[in-house]
Amino acid sequence: MNENLFNISSNPHFRSRLTTGSVMGNVIISLLPATAFGIYKFGIHAFLVIALSILACELSELLFNVIAKKPNTLTDGSAAVTGLLLALSLSPSVPLYIPVIGGIFAILVVKCFFGGLGKNFMNPALAARCFLLISFGTQMTSFAVDGVSSATPLAAAAAGETVNVAAIYLGFSNSVIGGSALALLIGGLYLWVTDGISLRIPVSTIAAFTLFMALFGGHGFDPSYLLLQICAGGILMGAFFMATDPVTSPVLAKTQIFYGIIIGLLAGLFRVKGASADSVSYSIIIANMLVPFLDKIRIHKPLGYYNGEYKEKKFPTQAINLLVITLAAGLALSGVYALTKTKIEDQQLAANAASYQEVLPEAASFTASDEAKAAIEELAGAAYNEASFGKTYVNAAVTGMDEADAVVGYVMSVTSADAFDGTLTVSVGIDTEGTVTAIAFTELNETAGMGMNADKPEFKEQFNGRKADEFILDKGGNASAENEINSVTGASRTSGAVVNAVNTALAFYRDHIA
Repeated sequence: MNENLFNISSNPHFRSRLTTGSVMGNVIISLLPATAFGIYKFGIHAFLVIALSILACELSELLFNVIAKKPNTLTDGSAAVTGLLLALSLSPSVPLYIPVIGGIFAILVVKCFFGGLGKNFMNPALAARCFLLISFGTQMTSFAVDGVSSATPLAAAAAGETVNVAAIYLGFSNSVIGGSALALLIGGLYLWVTDGISLRIPVSTIAAFTLFMALFGGHGFDPSYLLLQICAGGILMGAFFMATDPVTSPVLAKTQIFYGIIIGLLAGLFRVKGASADSVSYSIIIANMLVPFLDKIRIHKPLGYYNGEYKEKKFPTQAINLLVITLAAGLALSGVYALTKTKIEDQQLAANAASYQEVLPEAASFTASDEAKAAIEELAGAAYNEASFGKTYVNAAVTGMDEADAVVGYVMSVTSADAFDGTLTVSVGIDTEGTVTAIAFTELNETAGMGMNADKPEFKEQFNGRKADEFILDKGGNASAENEINSVTGASRTSGAVVNAVNTALAFYRDHIA
């Protein structure tokens, strides 16, 4: 027998000692700084959220494997990573059933039902987070530590409050459990150094997001504003730990850059124009669904392909082209925004004026008093009596006068940040006796068929012609007292936000006008 014969085996012909377990172990190690700091800052409840999330993921996968008679896959560590990532993206004050439900959904629905590890089409932890945001909006967007509720840095900045960027960077601000930007960067760099990830996706994501926020965020290239946007809101966790998931991200280096750009632009768009409490999660799962298409844009040359001298290109020209196209598109969109900004503002002013007329029809003209302006400026964007009325903000207060210049009433524009799908803004008409004449919405983005029913006469007209120091919401639909308002069916949170906005208008009227 010829001893020079070769053994031919099936592919793969290149093998590595690298295993799924070792990869997932590195991810867990990289998340330890953020995990440890989150437990240190938020205490035992944060630890329980993390522990229950991981346990729910592990038990869900084990139970599925037993029922489906599949081999035990817990040793690969992927379920533990999913549970840890999900927990770190949750508020430290969520009820303990939230991480359990999220963990079960992530493993069973997103991962196991699609064939297990390597076959899920979107990141399980992010899909579970989005599911929880949709199903448990109030619990997911409530940030209370030691019983004290306060706004997240982005919400505080949007309301005009001053925020400490250094505190956000270090992790000493109100945020999700894994919200320390410094800890996330340390973990991300560890993954990069250990070859767990490439920097192509994180860098392109953060660069595209920063460019979008600079062009359309309303503050230009203000470094403090851009640092706030990068350090808060989950962009770092998403860029380093979620978007880089090898199962749901592109295979080729060149398309990874394009993938990161898509995530960054979508995250910026949703943050500037969206009403959701989260922009990064939705951006990544949308990009996840585009991955099969992106992988087909450029196909690997067959192994052994040779066409002259091979030279490795450290930075692909295709990536440069994509960046140039993105910049050109961004500048073009910026130009369109600049041209239409004045028109948009004029239309908003017209909408406000129309709502003033709607709630105070006896008025022929409206003017803002110096006293009301000073009172609003003194608030400096802070909520008006948050302890009583939640996150409500007085935008404007005008006096309505008839054709003889006699005062017939007042209109307050109030925004509530406690609505189910973000914020709502309502104009409240009040006559000279302190009676509510009517209310009208200038911003309402609630769920169709539920929260949007607040704009129907059956709900709005309950306030008409009623005088009260403070209105009370009746969720049972049995309002009988003069100060009771029936809730919109299935939309008590939206109804409560409206009632609080009206109560804020009445309080401002008593404190600064009457």
